[in-house]
Amino acid sequence: MARRRWPLIPSSEITPESVYLNRRQFMKGLALGAGALALAGCATPPEPTSTPTPAAATPVAQATAAPGLLPPPDAAPVASAQADELGDALTSHEAATTYNNFYEFGMGKDDPARNAKDFVTSPWTVQVGGLVGKPGTFGVEDLIRQFPPEERIYRLRCVEAWSMVIPWLGFPLAKLLQAVEPASDAKYVRFETLLDPQRMPGQRSGWYDWPYVEGLRLDEAMNDLAILSVGLYGKMLYPQNGAPIRLVAPWKYGFKSIKSIVKIDLVAEPPASLWMKAAPNEYGFYANVNPDVPHPRWSQATERRIGEGGRRETLPFNGYAEQVAGLYAGMDLQANY
Repeated sequence: MARRRWPLIPSSEITPESVYLNRRQFMKGLALGAGALALAGCATPPEPTSTPTPAAATPVAQATAAPGLLPPPDAAPVASAQADELGDALTSHEAATTYNNFYEFGMGKDDPARNAKDFVTSPWTVQVGGLVGKPGTFGVEDLIRQFPPEERIYRLRCVEAWSMVIPWLGFPLAKLLQAVEPASDAKYVRFETLLDPQRMPGQRSGWYDWPYVEGLRLDEAMNDLAILSVGLYGKMLYPQNGAPIRLVAPWKYGFKSIKSIVKIDLVAEPPASLWMKAAPNEYGFYANVNPDVPHPRWSQATERRIGEGGRRETLPFNGYAEQVAGLYAGMDLQANY
């Protein structure tokens, strides 16, 4: 059987952002009031060819929100701070919501915002099961009420070597996993995106093994940095950003942070992700941000921060080594890429 040839994104599609940033500026964010709340993947197509304890809280800026549903996407963009814990400025709301990788809605950076604008994300449920004591199906609204979202300002580093700083709203993934009581033989967490080719036109393509699947080791998933995000900039997630619920694991390349999740299973073996199946020589299970391990087609030593000129050095684990490096003690991070 002939090997399938994969579609390639031209380099001009991967790097320049000016075409996406010349739109009108959004109004400045309002201060977050007490009743404000009374949230692919990122990868480039390949060329042809006992339950752990959550880690301590990260020092990033965060603000606990009051219980309730989030303001809709058409509300004014809000963030409680204008920089992350390293002093890096937030990416503009405009750029973060129009420069996206979400291949279910198209392969161009502006395709998701255009093709997902009418994507209905309510009602929505997430099925959680596998090797757990208390499996269940949870409505997103119920999750928001049970686990009030908090703001986490995280750096997002794409495997394509561009990056952003985004104020997410979400709750620690560990809280949901603890609620379903992982079994002793559960070692990994498998995530699955909605499969709906009628509403997600990119899934009509035969290039990939849909639905989108990703995974974490259980101790990674229990780390406090890993959140299930239901909003950004103080309001509900946009469809192009993974509405209504997505993973955010900021020490990993962006394609690990799976969007529009409908299923979470705890399993005994590492799940094979969409990108591992598509190009195992390019995308491994861990996908930790590592400037010393180049992608087979480009260096990962530097990155281009969207909205800035020039390039900056990429930090190991995207700058979160203090919180997560211990998870990989003794591992060969060149082999386990």
